[in-house]
Amino acid sequence: MNREMIWMMVAVLALLVTASVAGFIMSRRAGPGARPVVANFNARTRSWWLMVAIFGVTLYFGHWTTVVLFCMISFLALREFITLNETGPCDHPVLFWCFFIILPLQYFLVGIHWYGLASIFIPVYAFIFIPVLRVLGGQTRDFLATTAKIQWGMLTCVYFISHMPMIMTLPIRDWDGGNAPLLFFLVATAQASDVFQYCWGKMIGKRKIAPTLSPNKTLGGTVGGIATTLVLATGMSLATPFNPWQAALMALVICAAGFFGGLVMSAIKRDLGAKDWGSSIRGHGGVMDRIDSLCFAAPLFFHLTGFYFGSGVDPTPPDWIHTILGR
Repeated sequence: MNREMIWMMVAVLALLVTASVAGFIMSRRAGPGARPVVANFNARTRSWWLMVAIFGVTLYFGHWTTVVLFCMISFLALREFITLNETGPCDHPVLFWCFFIILPLQYFLVGIHWYGLASIFIPVYAFIFIPVLRVLGGQTRDFLATTAKIQWGMLTCVYFISHMPMIMTLPIRDWDGGNAPLLFFLVATAQASDVFQYCWGKMIGKRKIAPTLSPNKTLGGTVGGIATTLVLATGMSLATPFNPWQAALMALVICAAGFFGGLVMSAIKRDLGAKDWGSSIRGHGGVMDRIDSLCFAAPLFFHLTGFYFGSGVDPTPPDWIHTILGR
């Protein structure tokens, strides 16, 4: 962590302290009708304290702790995704492979910096392996639908999310400030966009963008939230290899990808007849409810950063893999 990033973390903590104090005051003064709203606000704030603490400690300890954290997040998100989708006993062998073989192997590849294989392992090899393994069970009913659901879950919950720890070791040209600020920039921008869009929507939001998918998303809230986030991202450029206008453009990509990612995941929830993906995070719903915007934003941010600012990612395996293979 560089000095600028430490100050950004201090700013986040100050914001949480302010929210906690405000929630305490509102809980003392709220009438009967407002108490459920205030209780939800305080539950969200307490959850943010825990999430920020875990994320901050993870960034401090570096690459492998980040890999482990997002591996656990992917596991929980995939569990929520599969739980809401209908699966039968014939799918259990496939799901065992997805949860306990493919998922940890993807993050192991990320951990050892084998980016060439990590970038194609799930969208190519696992994509082929899942239907082959399932067809060996001899079940044909709903074969295409169930297989596609499992593949979609692996892509969104595992492959897309695994790009976040990949950022920690992405080689950046002419930059010695460490990669933790890049991951912080991605997560802070995506989450700030969600929060600001919600706040602006409550204040000036009238015209709903997709009332059947996400009733809280309004045109005024979206425009106001993204504009506010762009200002915030411009200030965070001091801790990144981006200059202010590059940081603003990157933030715009993150906000747009996060917005559409949230809509897509909301459409899936509505199709499944669910309001939230789960209830593991008080006030927020499930893990997927908190990271749905990051699912689409993370791979875009990783590849754009690597293309325009990277010094080249080595797609070959580490030297010790060559030694084992006798090459």
